[in-house]
Amino acid sequence: MNKVIGIIKLALPAGKATPSPPVGPALGQFGLNIASFCQEYNAKTVEQTGSIIPVEINVHEDRSYSFRLKTSPTSFLIARAAKIKSGSSVPNRINVGSITKTQLKEIAATKLPDLNTKKLTNAIKIVYGTARSMGVSITDL
Repeated sequence: MNKVIGIIKLALPAGKATPSPPVGPALGQFGLNIASFCQEYNAKTVEQTGSIIPVEINVHEDRSYSFRLKTSPTSFLIARAAKIKSGSSVPNRINVGSITKTQLKEIAATKLPDLNTKKLTNAIKIVYGTARSMGVSITDL
């Protein structure tokens, strides 16, 4: 395997990556084939259209690359579950929405591979903290 000379982290809409910024400039500085990356990314994420899918691209010495898809941001998953556009500007005072404990567990289970814990109970606490900081309450707690 070739030596990794750079790591690029991007958060792109699933199935809709284009060579325009931020993709083009990020990959272009390493001399990568932007069109082929966009095609591969879109093919792997087409069934999740409407979501934001972060991707970590490892750039190799010979200008090849490999990439790993991650799970959608926690805030995006919470906002979608609560059917809101964004979090509260004053989270401790203004509540913008709510999700159920079941939805909280589902989001935690989805995020588990990308969190720094292996236990679902800890993942639930992490997601709960994000929900609180967004001004989203948990209804049946």
